Amino acid sequence: MNVALLVCYDGTDFSGWQIQKNGRTVQYELESALSRAFSLSVRVTGSGRTDAGVHAAGQVCNFPFDENIKIAPEKIADALNACLPQDVRVLKSAAVPEEFDACRSAKKKTYRYCVYLSRREHPLMERYAVRSGERPDPARMKACAALLEGEHDFAAFSASGSSVKTTVRTVYSAAVGEQMRFGVPCVSFDVCGNGFLYNMVRIMAGAVLAFGAGRLSEKEILAALRTGDREVLSKTMPAKGLTLLSVDYGFPLFGE
Repeated sequence: MNVALLVCYDGTDFSGWQIQKNGRTVQYELESALSRAFSLSVRVTGSGRTDAGVHAAGQVCNFPFDENIKIAPEKIADALNACLPQDVRVLKSAAVPEEFDACRSAKKKTYRYCVYLSRREHPLMERYAVRSGERPDPARMKACAALLEGEHDFAAFSASGSSVKTTVRTVYSAAVGEQMRFGVPCVSFDVCGNGFLYNMVRIMAGAVLAFGAGRLSEKEILAALRTGDREVLSKTMPAKGLTLLSVDYGFPLFGE
């Protein structure tokens, strides 16, 4: 039986999703929980690799499950949560088609980057958002987000070290939101695409913030898309402001 999980985690104390020799990872915690709960030694396949410090509200993964173990698929979540640390939780579990692969079957992914606007650090915001002392213009931020929509070569929005075959990606939507949290003004950058390059969303968020503050122009954004020149853009934003919101497979995995 092929089982999919909807997983939520606070990435603060993790070295990312993928198992590595030195560092605590989400994949390791899930595989360890499967071993403790069901005596299963299996590899869990994630929809993608989140980096160290990045959070997830809707990570999806799958793994082969022994059909001889008598438990309803939707109850697997509860069994795993009893064995998982507090910063990882399985929100849903379900049986999925045998050909389903959480990584290769993904059609769209949606991320959110959060920034709070304050002269001083706020202890209730620091874990999941990045502080900015600037007050960027929301209208300018939205205009910059619109420039990033569509199919582009996003080479300039990728950190070095990537070994992908192509840097062309499609951004289906890029939106800027405004809200108050704990009395603090915040801005969020939500982006949905068919895939993302290494650090792409964090670089995009930095560009949108810089554009809103008047430190980047439309000409420079378009030049970055045209030339692939990383030096045109702003710095890569810190990992803690980024959250994987959801993964879309074109059909409901968990009976929504």
